[in-house]
Amino acid sequence: QVQLVESGGGLVQAGGSLRLSCTASGRLFRNYAMGWYRQAPGNERELVASITPGGNTNYADSVKGRFTITRDNAKITVYLQMNSLKPEDTAVYYCTAGNGLPPNHYWGQGTQVTVSS
Repeated sequence: QVQLVESGGGLVQAGGSLRLSCTASGRLFRNYAMGWYRQAPGNERELVASITPGGNTNYADSVKGRFTITRDNAKITVYLQMNSLKPEDTAVYYCTAGNGLPPNHYWGQGTQVTVSS
């Protein structure tokens, strides 16, 4: 069982930055692929970024060049650095983990990100 706890969400103006953090419990963190999904009101959940145990990353086209996913296995934490934020980035962001891609077996509780115009 893996438990995921997100932090770092909040309100930011368009063009600003936020860094989300997700701390995991469990001894097998380094073996899991990790990801960040988001869901805006009225929309389906969208995989924003993922990172494999080996550090390979993948991004949704909508965030390429603006968002960066990283992981620190020693701190059992995954990060999502979000730059040049846009109002359309407003959503609840969920940290996820899984044995493969997409990493969607375990979910955190979500953290709200609101970007004002």
